[in-house]
Amino acid sequence: MPEIENKVRIDLYGEAGKAARECDMVVAVHGINRTIEREGKDRSDIFLPEDQREFIKEIYKLNPNMVVVLVAGSSLAINWIEDHVPAIVNAWYSGEQGGTAVAEVLFGDYNPAGRLPLTYYNSLDELPPFDEYEITDGRTYQYFRGTPLYPFGYGLSYTTFKYSGLSVSDAGDKINVSFDVRNTGRFDGDEVAQIYVKFPHMGIPMPIKQLKGFRRVNLKKGEKTGITIELDKSELRYWDEDAGKFVTPSGSYSVMVGASSDDIRLSQDIVF
Repeated sequence: MPEIENKVRIDLYGEAGKAARECDMVVAVHGINRTIEREGKDRSDIFLPEDQREFIKEIYKLNPNMVVVLVAGSSLAINWIEDHVPAIVNAWYSGEQGGTAVAEVLFGDYNPAGRLPLTYYNSLDELPPFDEYEITDGRTYQYFRGTPLYPFGYGLSYTTFKYSGLSVSDAGDKINVSFDVRNTGRFDGDEVAQIYVKFPHMGIPMPIKQLKGFRRVNLKKGEKTGITIELDKSELRYWDEDAGKFVTPSGSYSVMVGASSDDIRLSQDIVF
């Protein structure tokens, strides 16, 4: 019976099913295009098309040694793929040399260091209706209180990094944020260290955290470097509707350093 079922799947997907069963690894390229996402077109969901989801599941049954390469320009709810497929590469819309770039990542010729510029949600059920775009109503990493599929700023590498030695100091009209990053893995690679800030309590809806700076550094395996980033206090501001202008409030700020909005490694409070 299993042989018959496999034969049916192979026949259903033609050469793809046969190749998946016989090859060492499957590289399945899927995604969406301008027929699904484009300016002026609303999407009804954030899933891959149903036929693609079915194809991935069936090919996975034939050969679970799989990499899924995603081609898309927006958030995708790829929950089943995340739970089952060993590796996922987000290629976005990569242009003429996209195939070369993906191959270099898959074969280990390049250690990836891309970071998500948006939040990947588990489904649209986690977001309020789009009748009115009120960001404070649980939208984006700044106000979303659930657990996203992938957080803003997220990205993996073939190596690992350790953060230490955070120092946050008041420098007049600026705040100096200093810390160390060490490559603790087996490969050379880039890390994108990110600085988030939480504002003092204002009695009004304020961001859970807000990206205020980042630095991309290349570190050889075992190498450690110090990073200092200056934050202008004028950028630590919010729109005061009563005053009709941007205001930098006084009080206690939480300065957080990490590898993504949900992967905070170091934090320190500062009052000014």
